[in-house]
Amino acid sequence: MIGIIRYGAGNIFSLTAALERLGIAYGMVNSEEDLEQYDRYIIPGVGHAGAAMHKLEQTGLVPKIKALKKPTLGICVGMQLLTAYSEEGDSTLLNIFPIKTLKFTSDANHKVPHTGWNQVFTEKDNPLFKNIPAGSHFYFVHSYFIEYNNAYTLSSTNYNIKFSASIWRDNFYGVQFHPEKSGVYGEQLLTNFSKL
Repeated sequence: MIGIIRYGAGNIFSLTAALERLGIAYGMVNSEEDLEQYDRYIIPGVGHAGAAMHKLEQTGLVPKIKALKKPTLGICVGMQLLTAYSEEGDSTLLNIFPIKTLKFTSDANHKVPHTGWNQVFTEKDNPLFKNIPAGSHFYFVHSYFIEYNNAYTLSSTNYNIKFSASIWRDNFYGVQFHPEKSGVYGEQLLTNFSKL
């Protein structure tokens, strides 16, 4: 069963609705004790990475999250929290991935935030992307991106610059896009995560 880590960072209704639609059991993690009940975790998040990190620190869960050995998936800002640092709020984050979250620069063809459907290209073989063709479209909405690093990039996307659409290190995964809003392939990814 999936434990959704609750720390007050954004609306999780679309995520829980998708899990219910897929018949994937889930519950809420509000405290250290709750972590024991689940065999995998999702860290959701929308909004400001610095503010989200502050809220996460207030829960007292940070040391436990960093020590998790079960599959853990960060979504959007939840993924950014897994990195070492964000330019958003000049924030030190969880540092599970020793890479940075940086701000997009806009130009005539690339507005910020990056919003809408974009192609995602897998770069490593991993069960998280089982039955998802390379170049499938996922739904993005973000002003900051994870710097591309071959060591941790599971899939990439281009928007003025090549960046990590998803990252992977040991039992930790992150996706910048919103699988719960990404149609059939987003649902496939959530299903795959539920079976890791």
